Amino acid sequence: MTEEDTVRLGVDVGGTFTDFALATSEGIKTLKLLTTSGAPELAIIDGVIRLLEENSLLAEQIVGFIHGTTLATNAIISRTGARTALLTTEGFRDVLALGDESRFDQYDVNILKPRPLVPRWWRFSIRERLSAQGDVLLPLDEASIGIIAKQLKEENIESIAICFLHAHINSSHEKCVRERLHELLPNLIISLSSDVSPEVGEYERFSTTAANAYVQPVIGSYLERLKQGLFSLGIHAPIFMFLSNGGLCDLDTAYRFPIRLVESGPAGGAIFAANIASDLGEKEILAFDMGGTTAKVCLIDDGVPQRSDSFEMAREHMHRKGSGLPVRIPVIDMVEIGAGGGSIANVDSLKRIQIGPESAGAMPGPACYNRGGVHATVTDANILIGRLAAKDFIGSDISISLDKARLAINENVGSKLKLEDPAAAFAISEMVEEQMAGAAREHAREKGVDLRKRTLVAFGGGAPLHAAKVAQKLGIERIIVPLAAGVGAAVGFLQSQVIFDISRSIQLDLSEFRADIFNREFLNISGAARAAVSSAAPKSPIEENREVFMRYRGQGHSLAVSIANQDLTNNDGNMLRDLFIKKYVSVYRRALQGVAIECVGISLRISTCDPSLVAKNLQEKSIGSVPTKENLFNLDKNSYIAVPSMLRTELYRGQIFQGPGLIKDYGTTIYVPKDYSAECVKNGHMLITKQSLV
Repeated sequence: MTEEDTVRLGVDVGGTFTDFALATSEGIKTLKLLTTSGAPELAIIDGVIRLLEENSLLAEQIVGFIHGTTLATNAIISRTGARTALLTTEGFRDVLALGDESRFDQYDVNILKPRPLVPRWWRFSIRERLSAQGDVLLPLDEASIGIIAKQLKEENIESIAICFLHAHINSSHEKCVRERLHELLPNLIISLSSDVSPEVGEYERFSTTAANAYVQPVIGSYLERLKQGLFSLGIHAPIFMFLSNGGLCDLDTAYRFPIRLVESGPAGGAIFAANIASDLGEKEILAFDMGGTTAKVCLIDDGVPQRSDSFEMAREHMHRKGSGLPVRIPVIDMVEIGAGGGSIANVDSLKRIQIGPESAGAMPGPACYNRGGVHATVTDANILIGRLAAKDFIGSDISISLDKARLAINENVGSKLKLEDPAAAFAISEMVEEQMAGAAREHAREKGVDLRKRTLVAFGGGAPLHAAKVAQKLGIERIIVPLAAGVGAAVGFLQSQVIFDISRSIQLDLSEFRADIFNREFLNISGAARAAVSSAAPKSPIEENREVFMRYRGQGHSLAVSIANQDLTNNDGNMLRDLFIKKYVSVYRRALQGVAIECVGISLRISTCDPSLVAKNLQEKSIGSVPTKENLFNLDKNSYIAVPSMLRTELYRGQIFQGPGLIKDYGTTIYVPKDYSAECVKNGHMLITKQSLV
C-alpha cells in the first residue's frame, strides 16, 4: 500500500452531532450524523462504514484515527460519572467543599457555588503529613489502609482520588497507598494527585484529581468499546485522542488522564480557526464555534490560540469566573456557554427569555426533529423564521416538522409573552445572539482585548447562522465563514500534532536563583513527556518548549515566559527578571517598583513537528439544489419576505452575494443580513462585511 492509498480520519463527537473529516490523497471529505447519546461509539462506527463505502475505501487504508469527545465534560456537568471516593491527609477532608474561599460576587448573599464531585460521606482521611519541602512530619498510618479498603468495598466505590498535602513535592505516601489498595481491591481505579496535577495549591490539585477519578471509568469503558468496534471493522490503525491543549495523545495517556480531554472538541475548532487565520493572513481573530449543544469563543493571535494552565468546568453562573470547578490542566483558553442549536428556550418569572444551558441534545432533540421533543430550541426558532429549511437536513436521518417547531415555540415562549409565533422565534434568536456576544465581551474584558479590531471566524453547524448579528453586537466588521465550517473541529483534529504538557511547582525568589534546581526538574519532566510523545508517534521529529512562571511577591496570579531549550546558569536570574518585567508591562502597562519577583513553577511542552494539513482541497459534499428564493421573517415588517438563496458550491472566487439572503452549505447555512455582503475568497472561504453607506 503506497502513501497515496492511505487515509486519516478525524471524528468529533458533540452533544448533538458527530462530525467526520476524512483526509485522502484527493482532499478532505466530510460527514455529519446525529450523536447516539447513550453509546457515542455507535454513530462513529456507522459514520466510518458510510465513509468507506461512499469513497470505495478499505478499512486497512486508514492509518490514523483522531478522536475528540465531550463525554468527560458531559459526565461532569450532568453528574453521571463513577462512584468516586477521595482519600486525603487527616484534617483536610473538606478541602473540596471549602475551595479557596473566594467569592465571584461579594454582594450576593445567595451565591451558588458548584457542589463537589465527591460527597462528604465518600471523602476519607488518613494519618500522615509532609512538610512543604517534602519531609515526613508524620509517617503514613499503613495499618488503617485495610480499614479504608473495607469501607470502599462496602460503598461499591469504583474509583478513588488520593490527594495528600504536599504530595507534589514528595509522592511516596500516595504511591504506598496505591500499592496497598491495588493488593486489596484490584479492580479499583486509582488517581494520584502527584501524577494528575503535581503542582502547588491543594484545592486546584484535589479538584483536578477528583475530576480525573470521577470520569476515568466512564472514559475507559467508552474507549475500550470504541477500540473494539473499530477493530471489528478491520481498522488496526493507532487511535489518537485530541487533548484540551490542542494536541494529540495515545489511548494509554487518555486512559490515565481523561481530565485532559474535557475541552477536546472545542480545542479542535480553535486549531481549525488558527489554520484558517494563517491561510488568509489574519493576525487577530475571534474564533466563534456554535454547535448543537454549546457555543465557544477563543482569541487567536498570529495563528496561535491563547492558552492557559487552568480551566473551570460546570460554572453555576454562565460568564462568571470563579463559579465553576477548577481543573489544573493545560488548555486552549476559551469560554464555553450552553447556547447551541439544541439549547432550550424558556420564559422566567420576570417575563424574560432564557436560553440554555439545558439542551435537547440529539435525542429527543429540538421539537422540529419530530423525535418527541416538546421544548422550544434555537433550531426551532431558525426553522420558523426561515433561516433553516427542511431540505437542509436531507441525508441526516432527520425529518423536519415545521408544525412541531411552531407548537413548541408558541407553548413555551409565544403564549407567555403574547407574541405571534414568528416574532417569538425571532426573539429567541436575538437572545441567543446577545448571550454569545456577552460571553465574548466578558472574555475580552478579562484579557484586556479590543474585539472591534478583530475578524470573527465562524464555524460549527450553528455559528454561520448567527455570526453576522453577533459580530454586529461586538462592533466587529469582518466575518469569515471557512470552507467545511459545519465540521470544523473534525478538520482541526487532522491539523494537530502529538503534544504532551507537564508542569512542576518551584517556589524560589529570583534573588536566590539556583540554576541546578531548574535544570534538574526540567530533566525529570522531560523524560516522561518525551516517552509519552514518542510512544504515540515513534517516527516523528520532536521539539521542546520551556516556560517559567513568575509573579511579584504577594500576587495571586503568575505570568509565563518562554525560555531557550538549554540548561540554565546561575547568571540567568537577571535574564528571567528582564523577561518577566517585559511580559508584565505588555499585560498590565507598567512594572512595579521595589517588589521582589519570585518563580512559582515551570512548564514543558514536548510535541511532534510534522507538516500540518492545510484546510483546503476539501471535497465539498453535494446537498442537491435549493430554490432561488426563500421566505425569511422580517421583524420590521412583521411578515415574511422573499430573499435570494443559493448553494455555496455555486459561488466562484470574487463573486459577491448581497444580503439579505441565505447561502446553503453542507452542515450549515450562512445568513447574510440586510446591508451585508458575502464574497467568496481564497480557498473557497466566505468573507462577510457590512456595506458602506454612501
